[in-house]
Amino acid sequence: MDHDRIPEIALDWHRTGRRAALATVVETWGSAPRQVGSQLAISGEGQIMGSVSGGCVEGAVVTEALEAMEDGQSRLLTFGVSDETAFAVGLACGGTIRVLVEPVGRALPADMLADLVAARAAHHPLAYAVHPETGVRALYRPGQDGAADLRLRSDVAGFEEDGRFIAPHNPPLRLIVVGAVHIAQALVAMARTCGYAPVLIDPRDTFGAAERFPGETVLDDWPDEALAALAPDARTAIVTLTHDPKLDDPAIRFALRSPAFYLGCLGSKKTHAKRVVRLQEAGFTEAEIARIHAPVGLDIGARTPAEIALSVMGQITQVLRKGA
Repeated sequence: MDHDRIPEIALDWHRTGRRAALATVVETWGSAPRQVGSQLAISGEGQIMGSVSGGCVEGAVVTEALEAMEDGQSRLLTFGVSDETAFAVGLACGGTIRVLVEPVGRALPADMLADLVAARAAHHPLAYAVHPETGVRALYRPGQDGAADLRLRSDVAGFEEDGRFIAPHNPPLRLIVVGAVHIAQALVAMARTCGYAPVLIDPRDTFGAAERFPGETVLDDWPDEALAALAPDARTAIVTLTHDPKLDDPAIRFALRSPAFYLGCLGSKKTHAKRVVRLQEAGFTEAEIARIHAPVGLDIGARTPAEIALSVMGQITQVLRKGA
């Protein structure tokens, strides 16, 4: 979606001569409508893409951005410092946000933005750091700056004690589903809505038919071979749904020794107990096997395929945001 491509849009506007500024939520207090790191791109004609407040303060930010494009200076704006002013700009319950506005090609160098966009296109993690008071800006790859590394690992933007605001730009989240079953139809749709790029693996032609998953990527290789080609990383969740050990087990064995942050497997407690025995016989340790979430999904009493998919997506989100 365009809302996920704010830096790209700002760079494109700048390159085509329309001028551009990037507005970023750098701090929030109270019931702020958008999280830290949320961005809004503004063109020289006042066109916008993205959001810093869900519509509450966009008008004021656009006005400041147009002025920033004229004088080339960044702006650090604060909205909603009291209940009265919060109400005036639409921030409920005294919520407060601070927004950094950076004109592209002036305060924010176009070549730096281009490097950031190139890293995002190549799925390379990169952190953008800016000191609002001094105007010093830098891009950090993993291993180049300790604070940036922490931000990349947590995937949360914020201020450091030295006054820098650091925003992580990580590769997209991925969900790899083994088994193009009925649950998978609901799960891939939910995953896409949550910002994941889903991929299905199923060597069975009937299950992986394009008519059942229109527009989705379906691989018909054997699960472990497909996973090896996909190279799961720490931004990848894997779910097995076939209920067939011949298909699930090769995928599970590969996933257990991959960096994937989540592995969930469909099946009852009895089914999982048998699975654990097979994994032990294959040489997997107790700690490795403990990575498996089984029966898969949160215990919400789910019964239908859509409800099961919801429970799975909820558990993936819980592990991503709160850890195992």
